[in-house]
Amino acid sequence: MTTKRRARRTPARNRAPRKPRTRTRGRTARARTAVELEALPAGDIEALRAELERNLPPAGAARWNVDPEDVQRSVAKLVLTLMEFLRKLLERQAIRRMEARTLTPAEVEAVGLALMRLEETLRIMAERFGLTPEDLNLDLGPLGRLI
Repeated sequence: MTTKRRARRTPARNRAPRKPRTRTRGRTARARTAVELEALPAGDIEALRAELERNLPPAGAARWNVDPEDVQRSVAKLVLTLMEFLRKLLERQAIRRMEARTLTPAEVEAVGLALMRLEETLRIMAERFGLTPEDLNLDLGPLGRLI
């Protein structure tokens, strides 16, 4: 009778730390260190540089303003953008339900009034912080504009 011996695994606390891994395009790739990049052929370095440049945001892309003097406006812009996105989403859902005739005339009136008031409130709040409707349309880079 033979006995099978199980290989003992070293407890995690006694193991050497693993190198970090990142996911790229559906496959696992080890993160490259500066030393490894120096050892790459020139063509590979140029390909990496081109890949990075393709994924960089445009020079004029809007970013969060960390200026302490303007932080309220930046937070207001983010919140109002999210609210405008949700308002448009709710509006489209209401239109689909109206077209499918799943709302009563009273519900159609109530939803329409609520959406109009929400739009007006968002417009007033945006004006208070000096924001235009175009300011609330965030650029999501390769995905395009939010709204």
